[in-house]
Amino acid sequence: MEYLKTLFNLEDKIALLTGGAGILAGEMAKGLLAAGAQVILLDINEENLKRRIADLQETHPRVFGFVGNVLDEADLKDIRKTILAKYDRIDILINTAGGNLNQATLEVDQNFFDLKIEQFKKVTDLNLNGTVLPTLIFGKIMADQKSGSIINISSMASMKAISRVVGYSAAKAAIDNFTRWLAVELAEKFGKSIRVNAIAPGFILTEQNRTLLTNPDGSVTPRGKQIISMTPFKRFGNPGDLVGTVIWLASDASKFVTGAVIPVDGGFSISSGV
Repeated sequence: MEYLKTLFNLEDKIALLTGGAGILAGEMAKGLLAAGAQVILLDINEENLKRRIADLQETHPRVFGFVGNVLDEADLKDIRKTILAKYDRIDILINTAGGNLNQATLEVDQNFFDLKIEQFKKVTDLNLNGTVLPTLIFGKIMADQKSGSIINISSMASMKAISRVVGYSAAKAAIDNFTRWLAVELAEKFGKSIRVNAIAPGFILTEQNRTLLTNPDGSVTPRGKQIISMTPFKRFGNPGDLVGTVIWLASDASKFVTGAVIPVDGGFSISSGV
């Protein structure tokens, strides 16, 4: 057990999660806190952020947050200044901010030519630039200290053509490429102790997609049934399923892993359906 504690040790590491008020970030934060890290949450929604912090502080006092916009450079620079003044470092950056937008999703009776380019731009901006800009601002701390782990959030939509979500799919595919590109860039110019990886969640059942995947009575929708039929584990994921991979990528247990996009999907990405 002592060996495992050393291998996965995050004691006193400083972890920053964007999109910190969200369900996925909340579960990741619980895992990081339990592993000994100090957690900082960043989110644009002040009310939800306060609620998330209060929930986490019931069991772990080592968490606080900032209200900020991942697409606002001035916001992020102000937050960076405060973090540096308090902790003098950031060890882990998890770019959780993102997600699909209803307006950017094609309806069942629509096709590509019904797509509104303004909505496409919004969803790609949120997911791609909402990953690149925080990495640009907070990753500079890691470059200066020549150590750190950056974890981006990809999606099954980057690996397979999933109907109706063209903007989200394009943005997540770009995040995969950015992850690989930045892994090489930072390792070659700032040393072997900076790593950049991504997690590609499968279909995680959350409040955001519950009405898409399940009916009011809890039964599975036709789209949900299609997903489960293509998932060897025959279930949706839950947010807690991501925690082990996050801790692995954040810790020295993955110190020779960089540029990887790790599926956490119950086998969806490898299944042919036959």
